[in-house]
Amino acid sequence: MDKNKIEQYLIDLMITYRELDENIWLLEDPDQDLSSIAVMYDDPLVVFRVVVMDVPEEQQLELYTKLLELNASEIIHGAYALEEDKIILINSLDYDTMDFSEFQSTLDSFSLALLQHYPILSNYRVKLEQ
Repeated sequence: MDKNKIEQYLIDLMITYRELDENIWLLEDPDQDLSSIAVMYDDPLVVFRVVVMDVPEEQQLELYTKLLELNASEIIHGAYALEEDKIILINSLDYDTMDFSEFQSTLDSFSLALLQHYPILSNYRVKLEQ
């Protein structure tokens, strides 16, 4: 496996990251609005994944409807999904055909979605009692 392509793209984009394990990178670059995004190479795919929030106990149907609407209208690369009790944003690219532009577009899409959708999704977060 030639993971150098992924690392080279991260370096070229000047993104702060750390390698958690072989073939798993965690992006931690608040200056570029890229925090806690995992990039994983699992031949033949490069998977981008970030946990957005816990699934709330209330208003689930309304939240799921909103996520599907956002998937259809506002996310170019990737989609919201459910993973156990978490809502995640995920995308995958084919490693062999992935180019720099696709890699960058996925990260740009994640950054934009997380920034623009935070006010919408925060309405569904569990509110802590004061």
